[in-house]
Amino acid sequence: MRILVVDDETPARERISQLVDSLGPDYQVVGEAAEGDEALDFCAEVPVDLVLLDVQMPGMDGLECASHLAKLDPPPAVILVTAYTEYALEAFAHKVQDYLVKPVRLERLRESLERIKIPTRPQRETMGVSTTSRPPHREHLSAHFRGGVKTVAVSEILYLLAEHKYVTVRHTGGELLLDESLKSLEEEFADQFMRIHRNALVSRKRLTGLHKAPDGSTLITLDGCTDQLPISRRHLPEVRRWLRAGKGR
Repeated sequence: MRILVVDDETPARERISQLVDSLGPDYQVVGEAAEGDEALDFCAEVPVDLVLLDVQMPGMDGLECASHLAKLDPPPAVILVTAYTEYALEAFAHKVQDYLVKPVRLERLRESLERIKIPTRPQRETMGVSTTSRPPHREHLSAHFRGGVKTVAVSEILYLLAEHKYVTVRHTGGELLLDESLKSLEEEFADQFMRIHRNALVSRKRLTGLHKAPDGSTLITLDGCTDQLPISRRHLPEVRRWLRAGKGR
């Protein structure tokens, strides 16, 4: 089970991580986050099975973060961790799997984790559950706009940018705000969009090149768009391979 520990206090994160490590190799802490936004960004990039999530944090609290995590595809399991028992009823309204009260005891944590059974990718394949098949993706995206609904063809989208609760869709005719996760859009449209940053996807067919900014960072250029987006070092090799290969041709 791949676990993300989220708490705004460093000692609290370290203690939870140590407790998880003491439970043996079946449980692995794959990351830590100090706030809700950071947790969402991490889950958008790294496969996470379970989030141990503090409730009271500055900015986005744990309950709001749990609501956003539930929209991911697939969503990680969530166990809330807090010193305040009055959050228990509200916590379960956010579809969390369990609720731990600080200071967390090892045996209580073990019981909570053992109740959450999450099959791994190899196990799902053994059971005959496909991990690669996807339903046909949409040809248009729609969102509420000025009291109505605005629709844009996926083929006209230049890039997708995650910002807080929404994804900004930059297309040839303007912008659109979607209440969807960037990760779910990436999975649905993997053949049409490429990740260049933890918060950005760009149209593969409109990606034309790379160049260096004065500060040494690398920016991408898109056909039909003057915006220049930064690309992270993690995703730079994949984009270079795509360009060298003639954009997949």
